[in-house]
Amino acid sequence: MFDIIATTFYGLEPVLADELIAIGADDIQIITRAVVFKGDNETLYRANLWCRTALKVLVPIRKFESYNDREFYDHVRRMNWQDYMAVDDTFAIDSVTSGPIFTHSKYLALKCKDAICDYFRDRRGRRPNVDVEYPDLRINVHAFNSTITISLDSTGIPMSKRGYKVRQVQAPLNEVMAAGMLRLSQWDMRTPLIDPMCGSGTFATEACMMAMDIAPGCYRNFAMEKWRTFDSKLWGKLQQEARQRRKPKPEAEIAAYDRDPAALDIASQNIEKAGLSDFIELDRRDFFKEESRIEGKFLIMNPPYGERLEDKDEMTAFYKQIGDTLKNHYINCKAWILSGNLDAIKNIGLHPSKKIKLFNGAIECKFECFEMYDGTRKKIDRN
Repeated sequence: MFDIIATTFYGLEPVLADELIAIGADDIQIITRAVVFKGDNETLYRANLWCRTALKVLVPIRKFESYNDREFYDHVRRMNWQDYMAVDDTFAIDSVTSGPIFTHSKYLALKCKDAICDYFRDRRGRRPNVDVEYPDLRINVHAFNSTITISLDSTGIPMSKRGYKVRQVQAPLNEVMAAGMLRLSQWDMRTPLIDPMCGSGTFATEACMMAMDIAPGCYRNFAMEKWRTFDSKLWGKLQQEARQRRKPKPEAEIAAYDRDPAALDIASQNIEKAGLSDFIELDRRDFFKEESRIEGKFLIMNPPYGERLEDKDEMTAFYKQIGDTLKNHYINCKAWILSGNLDAIKNIGLHPSKKIKLFNGAIECKFECFEMYDGTRKKIDRN
């Protein structure tokens, strides 16, 4: 058993903790944008294969206090790097800094690189090369004030890069964020789901993967597969288990609509790459021109934010139109809406039953639930 850290987006930490409990992680501790836990190699591999809301899975190998770049360099140089890589291996370093002591993450990464190279020069007379794209070993440096944590990155390319996106629309929704929002919404995977403004098709794809119990890590490779200690037999066993768990089809109907044919073409390619074309209805529809009465559906959407100042009036009208459409055409439905326009979403004109604060990248967002009833809420409650 050893310490492991899974990173995520702000607001998704409890969801990630639940996922880690499900794969058998122990001693779970929620911190800001991450969950710390204990596990063995199998837990580590399962976290990469199955966690829908994790960005990276890191294995800390050294923690120390440092108050300047020289102390930091000396600590790193004294580590036994031959336990993790050979001089002929390539490596790369990611660095995150917070606090007044280390303020430049790239400089800290450079000092770490120098220390590792000098370590090998002392022992082998030459240094390993850096490969930022496909290294044999990816190292993570985290500095919080004077506390430094050096970790091995078992994931590599962030887990939000599932591997099924061929193309994407402008300002696409992150796959990890989409999966986290579906978890936060408590969609039961039986109620028909609609994304009426689907863009790249991320919500529909992630929902279908959840409903069919498809491992989110099944489409890609991981950095840990290049580790000297990697257990390929165990990994193969877990992959086979994931293939056997996959359900033949989702129980719920899943639909993705958009009025933009270019967006639909992109969504179609992504859904096809994920192997889910037979299970997701994809159609060109304008949400605002819906004429039929729709009942008992679950909606989730990420409408435009309209960040430019000149879009303010247009966005106010746009969000009001969203609320009017929901009230007039979606009866006994539940709609979850993500928006980074904190003023515009107030114009939906419906009282949200739930509000959750999230960050879509650097943008603070509201993720709100609106419930539409056939008649007043008081009447429903009395019945």
